[in-house]
Amino acid sequence: MTRKYALGLLLCLISVLSWGGMFPIMEPALKVMDPFYFTLFRYGSVAIIFALILFITEGAHAFKTEGHVFKLWVFGTAAFAGFSFLVFLGQQLAGASGSIIASVMMAIQPLLGVLVAWIYRGIKPTLASLVSMIVAAIGVFMVVTKGNFSVLFSGQNTLLAVTLILLGALCWVIYTAGGADFPEWSILRYSTLTALLGVCSVIIALTIATILGWLHFPSLNQIVEVHTALIYMVTFAGVIAVFTWNLGNRIITPINGILFMNLVPITSFIIKIVNGYQVSLFEVAGCIITITALVGNNLYNRYKAKQSDTTELTSTH
Repeated sequence: MTRKYALGLLLCLISVLSWGGMFPIMEPALKVMDPFYFTLFRYGSVAIIFALILFITEGAHAFKTEGHVFKLWVFGTAAFAGFSFLVFLGQQLAGASGSIIASVMMAIQPLLGVLVAWIYRGIKPTLASLVSMIVAAIGVFMVVTKGNFSVLFSGQNTLLAVTLILLGALCWVIYTAGGADFPEWSILRYSTLTALLGVCSVIIALTIATILGWLHFPSLNQIVEVHTALIYMVTFAGVIAVFTWNLGNRIITPINGILFMNLVPITSFIIKIVNGYQVSLFEVAGCIITITALVGNNLYNRYKAKQSDTTELTSTH
């Protein structure tokens, strides 16, 4: 293993550990502040930091959208408004097990990516991918219900919470897929412009909701109470995680990097257990089933890709 490849592995590890920790860390914060204004403070700060770095490294010309403002706005709104609004609202509704549910749902993003690629790019999923989706869904179902299947219909908002988190995860997958539409741009440029436009959507949504009385601007005491979570979400789960993830995947390739997403729910589980959460057998089994489905799908894709490369090499001789 080369030093460069080892660095890529380390960078991916740093990012997923940061993302795995954000759900337990957000749990107490969501009891103090709504996820909507928290999103503004979090991604507003991230957008400013990205903008400063982009200006210093690439100059003012890098802020030109080159006629792609609508597409960038759609992707940015999906990631920096849709993802955070939906996932953390779902986590808040799910209660004590919300961070576990959210982290497991994040781990199935590679499979959601298969669906997005099918709809957006016309790339049909393989039978193995479809089977993996079904198996992963069973695993998620076990985590959500903990063996008590009636919980989905018992009026505890569990079904609504899961639906919101799933839609939020889908929003991030759409954003990630959108990056392929800008191959000539640096990762930093795409991240910065989408963040700036996405935060504009957040501001508009919050302004309307506040005027209508649906939301209220947080008090100074609320902001002070969540400052630790906010610092973590801006730095480790925001700027650092995004950069280390993108750079790590560039070094070791996405097909290897995506396996690290399996560590997100494991990290959340460990943090929750340390904090006294009693994990049920169904939650553990569901997490294992989901991860197994993801790893199996990844290994199958590697096998097919290797087969395809071997066939092409043979045909050229």
